[in-house]
Order: sequence, then C-alpha cells, then structure tokens
Amino acid sequence: MDSVDDVMSIAEMVEERRHLTAVAHRMLGSRAGAGSVVDEVYRRWYGLSARERARIVRPLSWLVTSTGHICLARLAAGPSNPPDGPPPGRPGEARNVRHRVLGTTPDAHSAVVGKPEPEREREREWEREWERGGPGDRARHSLRARRARPTAPQEHDAVSGALRDACVTQAPEALAALLAPDVSVSFDGGGKVRTRVRSVHGSRQVARSLLTLLAPQPRTTLNTGSVNGRTGLVAHYDREIAAVLTLDVAAPYVVQVWVTLNPDKLRSWT
Repeated sequence: MDSVDDVMSIAEMVEERRHLTAVAHRMLGSRAGAGSVVDEVYRRWYGLSARERARIVRPLSWLVTSTGHICLARLAAGPSNPPDGPPPGRPGEARNVRHRVLGTTPDAHSAVVGKPEPEREREREWEREWERGGPGDRARHSLRARRARPTAPQEHDAVSGALRDACVTQAPEALAALLAPDVSVSFDGGGKVRTRVRSVHGSRQVARSLLTLLAPQPRTTLNTGSVNGRTGLVAHYDREIAAVLTLDVAAPYVVQVWVTLNPDKLRSWT
C-alpha cells in the first residue's frame, strides 16, 4: 500500500520525467522515440504491485535503468520493429553500454530493489491509527447536508483563494482548517508521471499531501483560475502548467480535490 509520503512535489515530478526523456533521447537520438520509451517505463512501474514498488528504495535508479533496457532493446531491433521487452543478445555488452550512457555501475540495478525503509512501517501504523480514529457518523452526516446545498460562487471563490494562500505559505494548520474532516484528494497522473495511486483521506493527510505536491520552488507558481467553470488552482513549473486542481466546496470547507497531473491532459490547458 502506498503511503501519504509517496506524493512528490511538482518540481520533482516534472524533473524526473525530463531526466528520463533526456536519457532516452541521448540513446535513441529521437525525441519522439524518447517520449514513447518514457511512457513505457512508467507503464512498467505501475505494472508492479504495490508491494513490489515498496521494495524499490531508489525509484529514480529503477526508472533510469529500465529506460536503458528499453532503449537498448529498440536499438537492437532496428527502427522498423522496436520491441518492448528486455534487450536480447549479450548481457555483458548491454551492462557496459548502460554504464557509459546512464552513468550507473554494472551492478546498480541489483542495488535498487531492497527491503522497505524502516520508516515505512511507522507510516503505515500512523495511517492505521487515523483509520481507527476517523470522523464519526455525526460529522459525516453534517457534511452530507452541506454538500446537498449548492455553494454560492462568492463562497467557492473565497475558499479556493484561502486554500491557495495556505499552500503558498506552507501553513498546515490553516490549510487543514479549510478541509472537511472526511475530505479526500485523488491524483490523475495517467500513468505518465510517478505519483500516488490511491486517494488520500482526512484533513491532516490531505493537507500534508497538498503541501508536499505544491511545495514552493523557484520555478513553481500557484494561482487560482477557472477550472471546469469554477475557481480552482493552477500550478506552473517553468511557465508550463504542471498541475490543475479541481475543488469541490461545501462552504466553508473543501470536501474533495482532484489533481490532474497527466501531461497529455495538461497540454490542452497550456
């Protein structure tokens, strides 16, 4: 099971994909081919079980090594029939090419997968404690009643603006106060970036996830903007849209957040 800390910042997410694309581009000499390889690398990442992903203590190393394997396979097959499987032929030669191009040692891949970090069990116990002490029936009933009433545009705008300010100033208490006790956030990476698979639930956990995702960086900006006809949040990285957050508001709380991180979907926004 993935943990709340599986959420990456926008800067880390974008730079990781750019790095993988640069590696594939150097090996293939084709930017279009490099994008296809990176998509396949992430497809393989999400093809792993949650337990298998948890055992990978250095995900970036795993992703870079997988990028090298796929590129070598496509180079060996020729331009007309690039396969998606592991590179055929001489494994020793493949390891040496990976070492030269990717900057890894021949044994680097075997070091990527290991036992989960000690902190993971503490994280899981923290999540189990939250589940045992989650919001009660009365709180859920109250929120259901609020959801049944439409939120006025001015109220929605005010809550959205306050949420943006709390994220920019990295104010966890102020942010949690804007979130309903049973709020949830879902991440749509489309399998094209590395992000959390499961939704995050609860005001404290959602606040932590959003603060991590939207952590201030010199090249990152966060503003309010029109999202599906209502005010949401739009995050830029290097002047390109890197995330769009849709907010479901039952004033005075945010009750649901949808985060679009899929690069294909974000192109239309850009």
